[in-house]
This record gives sequence, structure tokens and C-alpha cells, in this order.
Amino acid sequence: MKNFHKKTALEAEWARLQRREERFLKKIAMEKESVLNRRLEHLVPPKLSSTLDTAFYKAFEVVFEKGTPIIEKTYRKEDRETAYKVSAYAVSLKESRRNLKAFSKRAQNSRAVNLLASGASGIGLGTLGIGLPDIPLFTGMLLKSIYEIALNYGFSYDTVREQCFILKLIRVPLLPGEMAVRADGEVNQLIAENHGGDGSIRMTGEAETSIHEKKAQMRLTAQALSHQLLYMKFLQGIPIAGIVGGAFDAVYLKKITDYADLKYRRRFLLGRGPQNEG
Repeated sequence: MKNFHKKTALEAEWARLQRREERFLKKIAMEKESVLNRRLEHLVPPKLSSTLDTAFYKAFEVVFEKGTPIIEKTYRKEDRETAYKVSAYAVSLKESRRNLKAFSKRAQNSRAVNLLASGASGIGLGTLGIGLPDIPLFTGMLLKSIYEIALNYGFSYDTVREQCFILKLIRVPLLPGEMAVRADGEVNQLIAENHGGDGSIRMTGEAETSIHEKKAQMRLTAQALSHQLLYMKFLQGIPIAGIVGGAFDAVYLKKITDYADLKYRRRFLLGRGPQNEG
């Protein structure tokens, strides 16, 4: 008679995470350029792309340097940290699937609120024909959402190292097919290489992560956002018609935060114990 190994709660959640990651990457691989983008291609001013690059870069610069304390007031950082500690204590008493899922459920709830706010803001500004000024608001909401995800899984976001990690999380889901798969593998490797053995993932090497690297990551991520949102931000600058463009703020926010949640959950689960890092 064969001995069947019953998966632990942690192993079951790890397998579930891997399935979710695979589905996410397959969905990216199947994406095609929209008909609307193709129709707008010849209408967009040539300089708009570089203007958007600069706008997103400046937005990251401002939020990272000055905006984080303001963002933290919107969700009470201390309350998030306390909620994590309570859930972590529950897991330490009983590592059940229900207790392990509590972290992702809390992250999902905060993401839902941010998606509603982003969609309302984008549509409202699109109605008025306001496109480029929406970029700092969108960037702030994007980082707020990721900050909350990080806190829900017990991670910080205020070091240069963590900010570089966040910038990668924003960029990867915006890349096309195979590029996204390769970049995702690099993110997974980064997480594995910084795996601590004490129930957490320590993004170590802060001294080796220079401001120059952070600026390089900001440029790459700004370019990725600019490329994806170019036509929508152009459309958002047209009164009434901009409603469509503004609505895409929430679409991209969901895509990016879905990916961020997967990677922070990977860090969290890997920190709980040794896994088969497939």
C-alpha cells in the first residue's frame, strides 16, 4: 500500500500561489494591443512619450522623497503593523490554511478600496479633459496600494533596497510576454537569494543598493508605465472622451497590484519555511 503524503497548510498555500503565478503570466502572454491603441497611434504627438517618461519619473521622485509620510496618514501604518502581528501570532499558534490566508484577505480588501478610488479619480479628471496632471495622483495611489500590501505581509517599504524591489514589481506586469516571464524569474531569484531562515525575507545588501541603482530603476519603470499608458493619457486629455482613458487607471492599478500581491505572498510563504522553489 502506497504512503500518500498529505500536504501541510504551508505546502498547500505554496502550491496555490504557484498556480496563481502561472495563470498571471499566461494571461500576460495572451495579451494583444487593443484596437483603440492602434487607432490612436497616429494622433498622439511625438513628444508625448518623453513627456510621460519625465512625468512618471518625477512623480516617483517626489513620492519616495516627500510623499510617503502623507500616504501613511491615509491608512494608519501602526494599525496595519499591529494587524500583521496579530495574524502572525495566530499562525504561530496554528499554521492552518485559514490563518495563512488571513494576510492575503486583508491585502485584498485594501486593494479593492484603492481600485475604486483610482477609477473614480481617473474618470473624474477624464471628464474634464485632464490627463498629464493625473500622473502624480495615479503614482501616489499606486505606491499607496503597494505599501499597504507590503505592510499586510509584514514587510517595510522605506529603504532604498525595498523601493527598488517595488519599482520592479510595478514594471514586470507591464512587459510583453517572454520579457515578463524572464523578469518574473529574476524577481523570484531576488526573493530566494534574500531568504532569511527566521520566518521572514530580509532584503539585505542595503549598502550595495545605491541611489544610482534606484534612479535607474525609476527610469526603467517610468518608461514602462509611459509605454503602456501613452494612448490612454492622450485620450484622457480630451474632455468627455477622456472618461475612457481615465477608467484605465484602475485597470492598470489592478494589474500591477495583483502582481505585487503575488510576490509579497511569495516572500511571506518562503519566509515561513523551506519550499520547493519552482
